[in-house]
Amino acid sequence: MKLNRPLCLGYCVPSTLLGLTVLLGLSSPIQAQAQPPTVSDAQYRVLSVTGQGTETIQTTEAQVRLGVEVQGTTAEAVQKQVASRSAAVVSLLKARKVEKLETTGINLSPNYSYNNGQRRLMGYRGRNMVSFRVDIAAAGPLMDDAVKAGASRIDRVSFVAAEDAIAAAQKQALTQATQDAQAQARAVLSALNLSPKDVISIQINRANAPAPPPIPIQATALRTEADSTPVVGGEQSVQAAVTLHIRY
Repeated sequence: MKLNRPLCLGYCVPSTLLGLTVLLGLSSPIQAQAQPPTVSDAQYRVLSVTGQGTETIQTTEAQVRLGVEVQGTTAEAVQKQVASRSAAVVSLLKARKVEKLETTGINLSPNYSYNNGQRRLMGYRGRNMVSFRVDIAAAGPLMDDAVKAGASRIDRVSFVAAEDAIAAAQKQALTQATQDAQAQARAVLSALNLSPKDVISIQINRANAPAPPPIPIQATALRTEADSTPVVGGEQSVQAAVTLHIRY
């Protein structure tokens, strides 16, 4: 006689429960094995250090800003006098072969007086300003001659080094900044009994030469016929910063 159900020796698990057990076993997640750390983890061991460099050079050129200022009763008369005197000053500067000569401001405006809340037109004021560069040794006599030619304002004088000297100083400052950063990194890593491996990134803060503060000079002080106006230059600092990212 043939049986329609499976023969069980001992304890028999119903077929429905067996299927459920198999299904649950297949649907259970596979446990992930822990992976050993990779070489890429070492990239996070990075020391960042910034070095500073400063190079001092002698200034050789004077940057001068001067011009003509005139007051008068009519705008036409003021403008005409400003134009005439400015032309004479510019002609002198061109004859002396100054560098970077340019007009920096032209102005014509009414001049008012105020009394008890009332405004009264007193006349007009006109101005024409130029700037230029010249050797420091020639700056004093040239400003005296510019006043004689018609200049009535000398707003400021500042001193700068020649452009080729600044460019050379920028390279020196960058070299100093790089060496400073390397020395700092070696000191830190040595104190921790670690060794530097390689530089993985470099950041350069552009070397610059801060302009020295201008020296105000009154034009009226230059009208004396005795001695030439003394102009003495000084030193200019060029600074740089370099940041190194060093793997260790």
